[in-house]
Amino acid sequence: MIHTIIKKNSYQDSINLMLLTNELSAVEGVNKVQVMMATPANKDIFKGAGLHTEELEGAESNDMAIVVDAESKEKVDEVVERAEQYLKDQSISGGQQSFETVRTWDKAEKTLPNANMALISVPGQYAAEEGHAALDRGLHVFMFSDNVPMEDEVALKKKAHEKGLLVMGPDCGTGIIDGIPMAFANVVDKGRIGIVGASGTGIQEVSSIIDRMGEGVSHAIGTGGRDLKDPVGAITMMDGIKALENHSQTDVIAIISKPPAKEVRDEVVELLHSVSKPVVTIFLGEKPEQHEGNVYQAYTLAETAHIAVDLLKGNDIKEDYNAGDYSVEGVSLKEGQNAVKGLFSGGTLASETAVLLSDALGLGTQITNEEGYVFKKEGHEVVDLGDDKYTQGKPHPMIDPETRAKFIEQAAQDEKTAVIVLDFVLGYGSHEDMASALLPAIEKGVAHAKSEGRELYVVASVCGTTNDPQDYQGHIKRLREAGIIVKDNNNEAVRTALSIVGLEVDDVKKAHVDAPATNKDLSVSEQIQSFVNDRPSVINVGLKSFTDALVNNNAQVVQYDWRPIAGGNEKMRKILSLLK
Repeated sequence: MIHTIIKKNSYQDSINLMLLTNELSAVEGVNKVQVMMATPANKDIFKGAGLHTEELEGAESNDMAIVVDAESKEKVDEVVERAEQYLKDQSISGGQQSFETVRTWDKAEKTLPNANMALISVPGQYAAEEGHAALDRGLHVFMFSDNVPMEDEVALKKKAHEKGLLVMGPDCGTGIIDGIPMAFANVVDKGRIGIVGASGTGIQEVSSIIDRMGEGVSHAIGTGGRDLKDPVGAITMMDGIKALENHSQTDVIAIISKPPAKEVRDEVVELLHSVSKPVVTIFLGEKPEQHEGNVYQAYTLAETAHIAVDLLKGNDIKEDYNAGDYSVEGVSLKEGQNAVKGLFSGGTLASETAVLLSDALGLGTQITNEEGYVFKKEGHEVVDLGDDKYTQGKPHPMIDPETRAKFIEQAAQDEKTAVIVLDFVLGYGSHEDMASALLPAIEKGVAHAKSEGRELYVVASVCGTTNDPQDYQGHIKRLREAGIIVKDNNNEAVRTALSIVGLEVDDVKKAHVDAPATNKDLSVSEQIQSFVNDRPSVINVGLKSFTDALVNNNAQVVQYDWRPIAGGNEKMRKILSLLK
């Protein structure tokens, strides 16, 4: 029987409610349960889950809805009691943090008058409005929110550029500003390599490798994944490059991008040829054959980090950073068991895997998304489980292992599967112990394959640093003890998986050629100059959990305890917005 509980005017952030839903789903006697704010979009998700009710339809956007399909009224009472305790615990946890909480922009500014940045993580339909409010107050914007329309992104970035400000995002998952992690980010030592990246896990992978090689990052400026698309025209990336060019504590610049629009990519590279500092670029999907002037072109994320470190140290740049022995001894596969399944929480790591797999199969290096797959060919599959297709009403797979555990079990049941490749992304914002969370599914899958007379290989990389909160070395140790082949980075993990099924990438030895001289304007506004030279001082608008990294790294922060205007009533919200 389906029961509906509506908590009037009880706004909670979406990630907390997703995690709560998962916890309640484990209650014995509960068939299905969903806890969400009763917004129009969420009501559609309830419908999709078969949990839509008349009581839910009558709820407002600022009401929290618990819809539960349970075997008895007692189980419903248990669900409600556990939900209330969960939310009470969250409230107590937040109240113990050393930061002030406010409810308006005006109070946030008064509480932290030297704020220079807003970190925005409110639901996507409200994010642009808050972004404009931040820009109008002279703040740079780091926008974690996703599902923001492209036209809003263009408007925000054009406005920021005209005001001399930066908009990092929307859908910007990672940043490191003056050593301080933003949103999903690793604890990376400060250093003299600056990064601008249209790629969250791309920044995490490159910055973590740099840290593990003993060097550090001055700033990692995320741009949001669409910045190098035609409509946006790399507004933030080009302002970010100019910022690092004018930052005296940055000696080498690294540029990371998912596949860009060609004309935009060419414009970015033309700007880079005017930069006085050495630059490493990776445009995923391209297989560069040469370095040009001061621009060194990498094929993989690991190569990007290694070239950056060698440039910083003044070492000679190698012709090929990807050569190595990736073989595995004693491989035993049945006939027809030759497929690689890549199941990733990091979108860029999935894309890199798709590029390498496609290259090894002789299909070129251009990748396309197909029905939720980054790559799907000849039995091989690469999935970005952080794609919107898999996160509707669910937390991101870096937070919640549930969806990936199901994919692991499905892959293990496919008799063609020879290797499963995984990423374990550590750092602030990620699951506190993903190794323990996924090992039961991995062990179950391997045991199932063995029961059918098949060896199933699992290869993984751990994206993180020794200072991350999740115990980097401990993760590696537990994975290896479970029989998983753990490599130092995603590039090595994928090449190892390819070797198990008899495939390899034909790498190119890159020559170094001169580049045409360009003379682009590299000046930046006073606000951007200050931003890269001062400590971030942040108004955090939305998820309280993002304050942890800021507080732990001694950044000044005020928590803006955001609620949707007019209780989420769209008509009233638009009227009030027009009256401003």
